[in-house]
Amino acid sequence: MADQDQDLVDVDPYNPDDSSLPVFRWKQAGRDNLATRRQLREMGLRPGGQEPVARIECRGGKRFAWLYRIDLARPKLPMTLAKEAALDKAMAARQTCPGPCGRRYFHCLPLKTLGSCLECFDGTPADPATYIAPPAKHQLAA
Repeated sequence: MADQDQDLVDVDPYNPDDSSLPVFRWKQAGRDNLATRRQLREMGLRPGGQEPVARIECRGGKRFAWLYRIDLARPKLPMTLAKEAALDKAMAARQTCPGPCGRRYFHCLPLKTLGSCLECFDGTPADPATYIAPPAKHQLAA
């Protein structure tokens, strides 16, 4: 039992200074059983609770991605109506102008920097093809 404990290594995958995980340079991780989260998603998989087993770096180590074992990955969870409703509610908060226009745009608004859409902020006219007009006041009361 003591011999097994000596073989165990405590790895912190979120510590970039921890050198116990193998590090591959860009396009050098030629292993068929490793994939990034994005690659797993394209295959219809997710990491499924497993810890990363390696790291791939690019741009001189300034950018990196964790590598996961494909054989331990699990299928992606299906989208449910409740998840879809929650996602729509979250996106509506990012896409709806809190200003007087109250429009919901098809893109996220710069609410942290401007606090509203460009039209409410400085009068720059918005293209009508980029938003959904809010319902009329009399429709809300019905």
